[in-house]
Amino acid sequence: MSGRPRAGRSLKPLRWPWAWCALWCLAIAAVVAFSLIPAPDLPDAPGSDKLHHFLAYFALAASAVQLFARWPSLLGAGLGLVLLGLGLEHAQGAMAFARMADRMDALANTLGVIAGLATRLTPLHDLLLRIEARLARPASG
Repeated sequence: MSGRPRAGRSLKPLRWPWAWCALWCLAIAAVVAFSLIPAPDLPDAPGSDKLHHFLAYFALAASAVQLFARWPSLLGAGLGLVLLGLGLEHAQGAMAFARMADRMDALANTLGVIAGLATRLTPLHDLLLRIEARLARPASG
């Protein structure tokens, strides 16, 4: 057995699994932070608020597809992301600053998770593995 720590069976055989998982966790933390920042402090972004919610949760779920090899783990991550979105909407409604809970935001979050998980059914589901394989190849000359 090699001296390299083995990632759990739920993760794909990535070269740097812990680094990718750490980046995914940082992305989740960023979504949490942006969800709880008072509205006047948020940067102006073009487009629909619902589109931003959809894209954020799509990116998180599609990233989970890149990390997790097994459907149970992937569905667990998806469920966790849906619950996170619902919890953050509830928190926005419960906190006393210029944010409010919005069911349509929660729906956009959930649809983003579903769409992100659906990337598992596309040729892109192993994109990160392919990128790592290219990075690991010696330069030819």
